Amino acid sequence: MHCTRNITNDIVYLGGSDRRLALFENVFPIPNGVSYNAYLIKDEKTALLDTVDKSVSELFFENLEFALDGKALDYVVVNHMEPDHCATLGEVILRYPQVKIVCNAKTLTMIKQFFTFDADERCQIVKEGESLTLGKHTLQFYMAPMVHWPEVMVTYDTADKVLFSADAFGTFGALGGAIFADECGYPQKGFDEARRYYSNIVGKYGMQTLSLLKKASGLDIAYVCPLHGPIWRKDIGAFVEKYQLWGAYEPEEKGVLIAYASVYGGTQNAAEILASKLADAGVTNLAMYDVSVTDPSYIVSEAFRFSHIVFASTTYNNGIFCNMETLLHDLAAHALKNRTVGIIQNGSWAPQSGKLMREIIGSMQNMQILDACVNLRSTVKPENLTEIDALCEAIAADF
Repeated sequence: MHCTRNITNDIVYLGGSDRRLALFENVFPIPNGVSYNAYLIKDEKTALLDTVDKSVSELFFENLEFALDGKALDYVVVNHMEPDHCATLGEVILRYPQVKIVCNAKTLTMIKQFFTFDADERCQIVKEGESLTLGKHTLQFYMAPMVHWPEVMVTYDTADKVLFSADAFGTFGALGGAIFADECGYPQKGFDEARRYYSNIVGKYGMQTLSLLKKASGLDIAYVCPLHGPIWRKDIGAFVEKYQLWGAYEPEEKGVLIAYASVYGGTQNAAEILASKLADAGVTNLAMYDVSVTDPSYIVSEAFRFSHIVFASTTYNNGIFCNMETLLHDLAAHALKNRTVGIIQNGSWAPQSGKLMREIIGSMQNMQILDACVNLRSTVKPENLTEIDALCEAIAADF
């Protein structure tokens, strides 16, 4: 049976949620599942805005058939060609053989990579700022390359002031009946899963994100309809403000993220002592993670959140402990910048982790690495407390 909701009188939500999938893109843990959103505009002509992942295809096609209510499907707009949104495009063509695909030239190339139907025959190519009139509704198209694939575009409906934002403004988490952000407790519940989505999926492309925000700022937007997560109809500015910070790699909060890698507890102990001393110094906005326990996607998200980061790692096989090294390379790959960084290194006979961590962090833009460094030999000794005090003072001086 169908499971749809109206967004406006003419726009219907057709999406579905997957609560069984463990890893989004086979990388990122999604303990609360994920939604795949698609939308239908009903007018003199009908337009489907994107499709869905195969995991929710049965529900999607039931929803689409119900929403069309016997009308023909005239257009399917492809804002983003990634399979979690376009895996069912081929079946849409089979079920609605007269439908026209509206996309840009880069999308057409990708359609041919994923499917074997005659895409040239079916596709109506649109360029930046061009429009498609459905009747009362007029759709305008704006390119958003690398947010987060090169073919991405967004679609704006001038009648109901709806921005169909592709993967921009997406959020991890399944939807269950409540599809609007204000129904799901946003923005009061915070932006943790939105930030984790942005930082890991789009985070490398901050400049392109800011370019899209500049285009969107010229539009009168009453609804933001992303391809993952809830639809925004209230407090849209709060979400845009977060995107401005994330896109510019500016921290949301003054605070300290402490990420540590410890084999037998010595490095962890130093990190715990530092956290206690920071709290005594009045720096209480703290988050601490064991990199061997916490998936990197969560720590990447926290790195986008906080102004200061401390990396504490034992030396392992004459290098950085493997999980810490993975995290650091992940942060570099996501282009993190503009942070103040402290380092704690440990090594029972040949400490190397501090030097090697500095090299990775130093490859990132505008990362201020504090001179104060903690150098452990297996466990915390009285002389290390002096070093921890110095690192604490250097961090607290910024607060």
